[in-house]
Amino acid sequence: MPEIQLLHLRHAAALLAFEVENRAYFAASVPDRGDDFFAYFGEMLRARLAEQEVGECYFHVVVGDGGEVLGRVNLVDVADGEAELGYRIAERASGRGLATWGVGEVCGLAGGRYGLRSLRAGTTLDNTASRAVLARTGFAVVGEREYSGRPGLAYRRGLEGGS
Repeated sequence: MPEIQLLHLRHAAALLAFEVENRAYFAASVPDRGDDFFAYFGEMLRARLAEQEVGECYFHVVVGDGGEVLGRVNLVDVADGEAELGYRIAERASGRGLATWGVGEVCGLAGGRYGLRSLRAGTTLDNTASRAVLARTGFAVVGEREYSGRPGLAYRRGLEGGS
Protein backbone atom coordinates (compact mmCIF):
# COMPACT_ATOMS: atom_id res chain seq x y z
CA MET A 1 0.00 0.00 0.00
CA PRO A 2 1.42 3.41 -0.94
CA GLU A 3 2.12 5.97 1.74
CA ILE A 4 2.14 9.78 1.78
CA GLN A 5 5.37 11.14 3.26
CA LEU A 6 6.51 14.69 3.80
CA LEU A 7 9.47 15.31 1.49
CA HIS A 8 12.83 14.70 3.13
CA LEU A 9 16.42 14.65 1.90
CA ARG A 10 16.31 10.83 2.11
CA HIS A 11 13.88 10.88 -0.86
CA ALA A 12 16.40 12.60 -3.16
CA ALA A 13 17.51 9.63 -5.29
CA ALA A 14 14.01 8.16 -5.65
CA LEU A 15 12.50 11.57 -6.40
CA LEU A 16 15.07 12.34 -9.08
CA ALA A 17 14.48 8.91 -10.66
CA PHE A 18 10.72 9.60 -10.66
CA GLU A 19 11.17 12.99 -12.33
CA VAL A 20 13.61 11.68 -14.97
CA GLU A 21 11.52 8.59 -15.77
CA ASN A 22 8.33 10.62 -16.18
CA ARG A 23 9.66 13.82 -17.74
CA ALA A 24 8.16 13.31 -21.21
CA TYR A 25 4.90 11.96 -19.76
CA PHE A 26 4.44 15.02 -17.55
CA ALA A 27 5.45 17.46 -20.30
CA ALA A 28 2.48 16.25 -22.36
CA SER A 29 0.07 17.85 -19.86
CA VAL A 30 2.03 20.39 -17.78
CA PRO A 31 4.95 22.71 -18.58
CA ASP A 32 8.29 20.91 -18.57
CA ARG A 33 10.52 21.62 -15.57
CA GLY A 34 13.44 22.45 -17.85
CA ASP A 35 17.00 21.18 -18.01
CA ASP A 36 18.18 23.27 -15.04
CA PHE A 37 15.76 21.41 -12.75
CA PHE A 38 17.64 18.19 -13.45
CA ALA A 39 21.12 19.71 -13.66
CA TYR A 40 20.75 21.43 -10.28
CA PHE A 41 18.40 18.95 -8.63
CA GLY A 42 20.31 18.81 -5.34
CA GLU A 43 20.28 22.57 -4.91
CA MET A 44 16.61 22.73 -5.89
CA LEU A 45 15.71 20.05 -3.37
CA ARG A 46 17.56 21.81 -0.54
CA ALA A 47 15.79 25.08 -1.44
CA ARG A 48 12.39 23.35 -1.38
CA LEU A 49 13.16 21.76 1.98
CA ALA A 50 14.11 25.21 3.35
CA GLU A 51 10.74 26.58 2.16
CA GLN A 52 9.03 23.64 3.83
CA GLU A 53 10.92 24.18 7.08
CA VAL A 54 9.46 27.69 7.46
CA GLY A 55 5.93 26.64 6.41
CA GLU A 56 5.83 28.36 3.01
CA CYS A 57 5.19 25.04 1.24
CA TYR A 58 4.55 21.40 2.07
CA PHE A 59 5.95 18.89 -0.40
CA HIS A 60 4.71 15.28 -0.23
CA VAL A 61 5.79 12.15 -2.01
CA VAL A 62 3.66 9.09 -2.65
CA VAL A 63 5.99 6.22 -1.79
CA GLY A 64 5.40 2.65 -2.93
CA ASP A 65 6.15 -0.54 -1.03
CA GLY A 66 9.68 -0.73 -2.45
CA GLY A 67 10.51 2.85 -1.49
CA GLU A 68 10.05 4.17 -5.03
CA VAL A 69 8.36 7.53 -5.55
CA LEU A 70 5.08 7.03 -7.40
CA GLY A 71 3.86 10.59 -7.18
CA ARG A 72 3.96 14.02 -5.64
CA VAL A 73 1.22 16.07 -3.99
CA ASN A 74 2.38 19.54 -3.05
CA LEU A 75 0.97 22.54 -1.24
CA VAL A 76 2.72 25.73 -2.33
CA ASP A 77 2.35 29.44 -1.65
CA VAL A 78 0.96 28.82 1.83
CA ALA A 79 -0.38 32.09 3.23
CA ASP A 80 -3.43 33.39 5.08
CA GLY A 81 -4.87 29.89 5.63
CA GLU A 82 -4.71 28.93 1.95
CA ALA A 83 -2.38 27.11 -0.43
CA GLU A 84 -2.15 26.00 -4.04
CA LEU A 85 -2.36 22.24 -4.56
CA GLY A 86 -0.42 20.52 -7.34
CA TYR A 87 0.15 16.86 -8.05
CA ARG A 88 1.65 14.42 -10.51
CA ILE A 89 1.57 10.62 -10.60
CA ALA A 90 4.03 8.34 -12.42
CA GLU A 91 2.84 7.04 -15.77
CA ARG A 92 3.21 3.44 -14.62
CA ALA A 93 0.99 4.13 -11.59
CA SER A 94 -1.70 6.17 -13.34
CA GLY A 95 -5.27 5.01 -13.79
CA ARG A 96 -5.42 3.19 -10.45
CA GLY A 97 -6.92 5.93 -8.26
CA LEU A 98 -3.57 6.93 -6.77
CA ALA A 99 -3.99 10.63 -7.60
CA THR A 100 -7.47 10.74 -6.04
CA TRP A 101 -6.21 8.94 -2.94
CA GLY A 102 -3.09 11.12 -2.62
CA VAL A 103 -4.95 14.39 -3.12
CA GLY A 104 -7.54 13.30 -0.55
CA GLU A 105 -4.84 12.43 1.96
CA VAL A 106 -3.06 15.75 1.53
CA CYS A 107 -6.36 17.65 1.80
CA GLY A 108 -6.80 15.96 5.19
CA LEU A 109 -3.30 17.01 6.24
CA ALA A 110 -3.90 20.55 4.97
CA GLY A 111 -7.01 21.03 7.12
CA GLY A 112 -5.63 19.15 10.11
CA ARG A 113 -1.87 19.23 10.61
CA TYR A 114 -1.25 22.43 8.61
CA GLY A 115 -4.35 24.33 9.78
CA LEU A 116 -5.37 25.55 6.34
CA ARG A 117 -8.93 26.66 5.56
CA SER A 118 -8.96 26.29 1.78
CA LEU A 119 -6.99 25.09 -1.21
CA ARG A 120 -6.72 26.34 -4.78
CA ALA A 121 -5.90 24.16 -7.78
CA GLY A 122 -6.12 24.28 -11.52
CA THR A 123 -5.69 22.30 -14.69
CA THR A 124 -5.95 22.66 -18.43
CA LEU A 125 -9.26 21.95 -20.13
CA ASP A 126 -7.79 19.00 -22.01
CA ASN A 127 -6.50 17.26 -18.88
CA THR A 128 -9.66 15.28 -18.20
CA ALA A 129 -7.96 12.95 -15.71
CA SER A 130 -6.83 15.84 -13.52
CA ARG A 131 -10.25 17.50 -13.76
CA ALA A 132 -11.83 14.23 -12.58
CA VAL A 133 -9.42 13.95 -9.62
CA LEU A 134 -10.25 17.49 -8.50
CA ALA A 135 -14.00 16.85 -8.80
CA ARG A 136 -13.78 13.55 -6.88
CA THR A 137 -11.83 15.19 -4.05
CA GLY A 138 -14.29 18.02 -3.44
CA PHE A 139 -12.87 20.86 -5.54
CA ALA A 140 -15.32 23.12 -7.35
CA VAL A 141 -14.68 25.17 -10.48
CA VAL A 142 -14.46 28.86 -9.59
CA GLY A 143 -13.31 30.35 -12.86
CA GLU A 144 -11.14 30.12 -15.92
CA ARG A 145 -7.36 30.23 -15.94
CA GLU A 146 -4.56 29.96 -18.47
CA TYR A 147 -1.59 27.58 -18.20
CA SER A 148 1.35 28.33 -20.49
CA GLY A 149 -1.02 29.70 -23.09
CA ARG A 150 -3.49 26.83 -22.78
CA PRO A 151 -7.06 27.35 -21.50
CA GLY A 152 -7.86 25.87 -18.12
CA LEU A 153 -10.02 26.01 -15.04
CA ALA A 154 -9.41 27.31 -11.54
CA TYR A 155 -10.71 25.29 -8.59
CA ARG A 156 -11.19 25.84 -4.86
CA ARG A 157 -11.98 23.59 -1.93
CA GLY A 158 -12.79 24.49 1.65
CA LEU A 159 -11.23 22.39 4.40
CA GLU A 160 -12.57 21.15 7.69
CA GLY A 161 -10.44 21.52 10.76
CA GLY A 162 -8.48 24.51 9.48
CA SER A 163 -7.80 27.32 11.92
